Amino acid sequence: MDPLKLRRVLVLLFLGLVGWPMTSVSAAAGGGGDSASCRFPAVYNFGDSNSDKGGIPAAFDAIQSPNGMTFFGHPSGRACDGHLIIDFMAEKLKVPYLSAYLDSVGTSFRYGANFATGGSSIRPGGYSPFHLAVQVSQFIQFKSRTTYLYNILHSPNSTAIPMESSIARPREFSKALYIFDIAQNDLFHGFHYSFEEQVRASIPDMINTFSEAVQQLYKEGARYFWVHNTGPIGCLPYSILYNKSPDNRDSNGCVESQNEVSREFNRQLKSRLLKLGKKLPLARIIHIDMYSAKYLLISKAKTQGFVKNPVKFCCGSYYGYHIDCGKREVVNGTVYGNPCKDPSRHISWDGIHYSEAANLWIANHILNGSFSDPPLPIDKACQAPRYA
Repeated sequence: MDPLKLRRVLVLLFLGLVGWPMTSVSAAAGGGGDSASCRFPAVYNFGDSNSDKGGIPAAFDAIQSPNGMTFFGHPSGRACDGHLIIDFMAEKLKVPYLSAYLDSVGTSFRYGANFATGGSSIRPGGYSPFHLAVQVSQFIQFKSRTTYLYNILHSPNSTAIPMESSIARPREFSKALYIFDIAQNDLFHGFHYSFEEQVRASIPDMINTFSEAVQQLYKEGARYFWVHNTGPIGCLPYSILYNKSPDNRDSNGCVESQNEVSREFNRQLKSRLLKLGKKLPLARIIHIDMYSAKYLLISKAKTQGFVKNPVKFCCGSYYGYHIDCGKREVVNGTVYGNPCKDPSRHISWDGIHYSEAANLWIANHILNGSFSDPPLPIDKACQAPRYA
């Protein structure tokens, strides 16, 4: 392609005046343009507390100190001492940190929105009322109201143009990246309130429900999907502490039977994503093996600068009973619940959620495409092949 024409196409793409080409940006450059990024204009995230940045505090109770102690210096709506993986994803994509959809204070949705909320699951009936179908419904309402407001602001008689700086652009919904990180609570809740075989038997319904959510978003114009599978739930400190049987342990001390159920969910998820790629002709779907990335960190903890014991976590306590992070108890004159002095040495922040240091390690390993199928970094996700 003539350099001047190519430059004009890229400028138009950046300004949002034309849609993404049917081929990748690198293909438009005549091949070999591996350095070209997708420049997603917006990001929409669906998930649980692994990527919730303020949904639960906005809807219910505030997340208490010492959450946020490492980076923000105060609670930031995240169940973590600092950044979540979704924050590092935003940095890689060169968009601002996403605002929680439910948060009404200081929010901007110009570059996307975060529908994730702590405790959320794919199916209803878990820890949170904001299961995946609700999050998708919120997005559909968000898209409809945004489009309406944007059109009002651009009507001839409008005088409220300054509001435009904080709302999404309707033309960018089909160019945005749609991220999913959800399923942990479906399994974790099942392990605690039913039997593992019942959880395993529920996986097909979880996969069907997830598939329906993706197809709904596709009907709304979503085209680019970045999907995390679920992590090794049997390696969460609370999973280990609540399961005492030494016969049900792997080489890293994790609960093997729970990890096997996690892997079975992941096998079925990957199979369904392949089918969805063939069913949805314009979709570009990338599957991220979060399980393998997290398990690799756990297995190499000591050599990566973390404490070796996977049961140890920084915030909260467990002494026959557990004290949630942010709370304190005095037992026989001893105060329990204070955070550790150096969260960066711990993979687990509070027994359920990963520390900022662990999140950064994981982000560095997944965002470059090392755990992606197809093997593309997140800023080139638009180049994923179509399966149809």
